[in-house]
Parts: sequence; structure tokens; C-alpha cells
Amino acid sequence: MQKNKNIRLTDIARMANVSVGTVDRVIHNRGRVSEENIRRVKEIMEQVGYKPNLIARSLAVKKPCHLVALIPDFRPGDYWSAMEYGIRRAEEEWESYGVKVSVLTFDQYSKASFDQAVSRLQEMPETVDGVIVGTLFKEAVIQLSEHLDAGEIPYVYVDSDIEEQGRLAYYGTDSVAGGEIGARMLLASMAFQGDILAHIQHDKGSMSTQGQKRYSGFLQYLKQQGYEVNLVEVELWIGDEDHNEQVLDETFRNHPGIRGAVTFNSSCYILGDYLEKRQKHEIRLVGYDLIDPNVRLLNEGYVQALIAQRPELQGYNGVKALSRLLLFDERPQVVNLLPIDILLKENYQYYNKVSNLLLI
Repeated sequence: MQKNKNIRLTDIARMANVSVGTVDRVIHNRGRVSEENIRRVKEIMEQVGYKPNLIARSLAVKKPCHLVALIPDFRPGDYWSAMEYGIRRAEEEWESYGVKVSVLTFDQYSKASFDQAVSRLQEMPETVDGVIVGTLFKEAVIQLSEHLDAGEIPYVYVDSDIEEQGRLAYYGTDSVAGGEIGARMLLASMAFQGDILAHIQHDKGSMSTQGQKRYSGFLQYLKQQGYEVNLVEVELWIGDEDHNEQVLDETFRNHPGIRGAVTFNSSCYILGDYLEKRQKHEIRLVGYDLIDPNVRLLNEGYVQALIAQRPELQGYNGVKALSRLLLFDERPQVVNLLPIDILLKENYQYYNKVSNLLLI
């Protein structure tokens, strides 16, 4: 059937043998319509290439759309502040459609804090129509997902995926591949010589979902390369410099063959600050995320490479996906992998949240 840009609702109604009111209800996803009529109307719309006017549709909806983003605490220049930037940019663009986003934050190194944020989410007095979830605590996120599924509330994952859950969509990188790339960059900078220090835990807690997958990818690459390395694991704590110095001093004293180091989230600066303080120029360090402390160390040469994942786009696309579903019944692709960016001293200045959003 030939497509016609001038097709009208009355034309679709005539071809589908239904009323104009039925066509309107199908387009706006409201009121009761039989499955057969929904199928027939959508089939005709597809055949003629009918594209409803989005502004007209949004006016017809007349219902505010309240989304909640459940993400870690952040300060300016942090990884999660970039995520919030993308969320707010999308909120601005969808504001005329009635979209509002509330942000609930938690301590990314404390499951108890995440649980408290979930309780605040569940106790919110206003209706929650959709949720963006930072998936740091896998088991707790699965419990939250089951609760949202039971309430038929759509949700989007960011940062790292949990494949077996019923999320509307995931926006982020392939975390295992991110770990493989980290290993490749580190081994190349070490000229494949020496042992490796791995910062695997934070604040007396286990790694995040993202960190676990990156670590898995890191080990996978070492195995593929047949690199028989002595991998020395250390637990460093956020904000406890005395503890970290004591642990690292002892580690380097007991393992003089260490020539490389890696951390699996944005706290690369903990190791970098120590290397700078002890003037350990021979240690090659690779980390993740373009946050201010990491950038300084990249410039000073104590970090060889940072691997980034465009958090702005993750937040932006999460809001966009939920808004399009709730307002226009449009479902996105479930898994949406973003590029994994390798940032060096020579190119990081071209990578920022504004330029990333211009890629949309």
C-alpha cells in the first residue's frame, strides 16, 4: 500500500472498519479497545506509514509522568553527577509532556544505604510511574525489580546490566568487555612484565555489580593471553588515607615485583594519590571514569589510561525510554550498549558530557 503523508484518522478508521474514536483510543493507549481492533488499527497505521503528531498526542494524554532515579550520592565532577546531568537534560526536553524526575541517592559503598533509598522510594506519597536504577548491589536490585514487576512499574537499568530481570531497557557498556579492555591497556603499558596490584574492595564491602563484571573480564583477558601474573588483591577504603597507606606500603614491601595496578570503578585516584606521594613512577595504573581527581593524575602521568562509559547518555536515554513508553506506548530495544572509550592524556579533553549528549 502506498504511504501518504496526508492520511487522516478518518481514513484509518474507514480502512480498519472501526470508529474514529477507536482509532484515537488506540493511538493514545487509553480506554477499552478489543485486541482485534488494536491489531487492525496498528496494522493499517503501519501500512500507510501514519505518524501521529507527538505534541497533539501529549496534549491528549494530560497526565503527569513521575519518574524516580535511584543513583549514588555525587559531588560536582563525579561519575554520578554526569549521570544526573543527562537525566536533567532529558527532563528539560520532556517537561512539556508532563515528565518530572525525582532523584533519590544512596551511599554507593553501603547496601544499607541503598535499602534505605528503596524504602523512601516505596513510601513516596506521589505516584511513581517509572524508575531508573543504578545496579550497584545486585541482590538488592533484584529484590527491588521483583517489587516493581509486581506493581507493573517499568524500570531501566544503568551502569551495569542484570540480564535475567524484567527491565524495560539497559543503557550502559558491556562491563565484561570493559574489564578486558582494562587488562589489555595495562599489560601493554607494562610491556607484559611484572605483577599486578588489583584494588577490589571499598569501605569494607564487596565490589559493585559493575566491578565484579569488570574483574571477571580482566581475569578472562589475562587467561586468554597466557599471562601468568601474580595478582595481588588489596582492600582500600574511601576517605581513610592512613589505612590505605599502611596497606599499600606493606603490599609493595612484600611484593617488590609489582609493576602494574588497576581499580575497577571510579576510585582510581586512591591508588594514584598514593603513587604520587611515594613517587612510584614505575607503576603503571589503569582505571575507570573521567572524574576530576582521576583527570589530574592522568595529566601528571600517574594514571596511564581511563576507560569511560558515557554516563550522561545512560541517564538521558533512561528518562527518554521510560517517557516514550508511558506517554506513547513505545518500547525501546532492551539491551542498548554504549561505546567503551579509552581516554589518554592526549585525548581526554575532547570527552565531556556536553559533547557526549550531542551524539544523540
